[in-house]
Amino acid sequence: MAKKTFNELLSTQVANEFAASQQYIAVAVYYDGQDLPQLAAHFYRQSLEERNHAMMMVQYMLDRNLPVAVPGISAVRNEFADAKEPIQLALEQEREVTRNIEELFRAARAENDPLGEQFMLWFLKEQVEEVASMTTLLNITERAENLFDIENYIARETVGDSGHDSSAPPTAGGAI
Repeated sequence: MAKKTFNELLSTQVANEFAASQQYIAVAVYYDGQDLPQLAAHFYRQSLEERNHAMMMVQYMLDRNLPVAVPGISAVRNEFADAKEPIQLALEQEREVTRNIEELFRAARAENDPLGEQFMLWFLKEQVEEVASMTTLLNITERAENLFDIENYIARETVGDSGHDSSAPPTAGGAI
């Protein structure tokens, strides 16, 4: 099987980012249904962040005059055994995205595409934050005596995206 090009991998990653966004909505809805508003709000924000990542990639493709196809996504997971399980899923998802972004960076480098390489550097930095944040949240969840300890932690601490990043690539249609 031939290796995928940077552009092919980027198109796939757009789908992955949209899928992550939808999965985070499902996680947020799960927490909302469990009357855990801080966890729900955190994952609603994560969903928007993943959507924005997809749209940054779309804008990059448009700017480079690359073909863009808006992908469909597969079904997401909606049911969980306990409050810890969605966070474990989110951490696994972030680790997978990190592997995908690393593969994109390697492909751009192999194709001698310095613009693609430079574009992926921001996402590599972002993934360090994403994995660290989700790892911390999972650790807090495992140590918590009850779910309200987790709620209090999220309310008290800055978890995940801390606002607008002026170094972020532009987002097609604008970030939300």
